[in-house]
Amino acid sequence: MFINDDISRGAGISYGTNVRVIGADNEQIGIVPLSKALDTAYDKDLDLVLIAAQSDPPVCRIMDYGKYCFERDKKEKENKKKQQKVEIKEVQLSCKIDVGDFNTKLNHAKRFLADGNKVKVVLRFKGRQMAHQEIGQDLLARFAEALSECGAVDKKPVLEGRNLTMFIVPLKK
Repeated sequence: MFINDDISRGAGISYGTNVRVIGADNEQIGIVPLSKALDTAYDKDLDLVLIAAQSDPPVCRIMDYGKYCFERDKKEKENKKKQQKVEIKEVQLSCKIDVGDFNTKLNHAKRFLADGNKVKVVLRFKGRQMAHQEIGQDLLARFAEALSECGAVDKKPVLEGRNLTMFIVPLKK
């Protein structure tokens, strides 16, 4: 069986074309006609896989394509397991937040950072509070200072419309 997605799209390889063949054990078989390479793969009960269609002559490999796909997918799954997904959790504050609410939001942010997630701290200005943005800046500075033992400021507070936004990332252990 000759396997290649490019053949269906017209890679320009016909049965009279010579191809460079690599064996099942990575040994160089040489440059042979495509029909002979197919016969060789068929005799070994393996597949002929086109590796590099652009080279001159095209390079094919004799292999068990099903086993190759299985091992490739297995490696991808292993790599996916090793990746750590970082989510962005959001904590919303207001300028007139009281001490109890501030501590509650602080504890939520500490828990998010302990789980390894980024924290987006959003302070929303309402009405005339926009005239006193320094209060919001001080509040976010106080919030970042309280989280300094478990997180570091990744992005300084930035005003986006009526929201003052800051990102905090967990510290490396």
